[in-house]
Amino acid sequence: MVPGVRRIAVLRANGIGDFCFALPALDALRATYPAAEITLLGLGWHREFLAGRPGPVDRVEVVPPYPGVGAPEGSAISPILEAFIARQRAAGYDIAFQMHGGGANSNPLVARLGARLTVGLQARGAPPLDRTVPYIYYQSEVDRLLEVVAAAGAKAVAREPRLAVMPSDREAAAHVLQPGPRPLAVLHAGAGDPRRRWPPASFAEVGKALLAHGCQVAVTGAGEGDDPAIVRNVCDALDGDAVDLAGRLGLGGLAGLFERAAVVVANDTGPLHLAMAVGAPVVGIYWCGNAINAGPPWRTWTRPVLSWRLRCSVCGADATAGGCSHQETFVDLAPIDEVAWHALDLLQRREGRAGARLD
Repeated sequence: MVPGVRRIAVLRANGIGDFCFALPALDALRATYPAAEITLLGLGWHREFLAGRPGPVDRVEVVPPYPGVGAPEGSAISPILEAFIARQRAAGYDIAFQMHGGGANSNPLVARLGARLTVGLQARGAPPLDRTVPYIYYQSEVDRLLEVVAAAGAKAVAREPRLAVMPSDREAAAHVLQPGPRPLAVLHAGAGDPRRRWPPASFAEVGKALLAHGCQVAVTGAGEGDDPAIVRNVCDALDGDAVDLAGRLGLGGLAGLFERAAVVVANDTGPLHLAMAVGAPVVGIYWCGNAINAGPPWRTWTRPVLSWRLRCSVCGADATAGGCSHQETFVDLAPIDEVAWHALDLLQRREGRAGARLD
């Protein structure tokens, strides 16, 4: 434990799934340094989503685009960024943590914050901080970040990410889908990375099994990109018996919806990890390599189903050896019957209240 810590900065300027992975590390910091102010150096959505939400983060500072962190590598450092760095230096951080990748670009940024101690990840060839943890790609993201805060004396208090749900989240969810008598099953069929998208027809087959079980089925996705068409395809295959929620919920509304879901079936993307963090029973569809980094360690209420496709279906390039530029799915080999079985098993366990969550 570092003595005299009053202010802590944590650089983690990425998406909701990445934030969920960091929650156990942030909880460890809060438990170890209970009197310290914890500032997340994040993005605009962090400030909006975390405002008033109970949790380990006290304050969010929005990081302007930085080369390799929100801006292309090699781009010029803007006057806005220089002003941001000056403000952070004036904050007088005692510890600054780098949790934004291997550190080639993020370690120099953290080093400029003027903290008494800098701690973070260091990939091969990246510049060092005062204390570093080797960044070796295949490692649980939760454990990776717990290892980072442990380098400053923070002891883990939990390994399972937990995120508080606000009354406003529940209200936003109820505004688009009122609670009903049937158990709610949510299918999240979209993903920003096409390589992580299970086919819509596969989601529809699972949706049919859930409808046959008596569930109300809702299909979620973003309101832009390919997601609206994907969600529409799933709903059309279910003959209009599922509710199309593409683009109708923000992160808070999704949190409120997932909290009341009896089961969530989703691609390995941010909303899957949000669903786990609010306590929903989930079936996650993963490429086998990504399951190492992002898969949950528990099996009572979290079920990963893996696709073992290693080569691109277009050119045959090995994804474990650098891959290719094609954007074809790598998760199409996740078995439909296995996903459906896990979803129905979770429903039955929930209905019988068998088992208990691991906290």
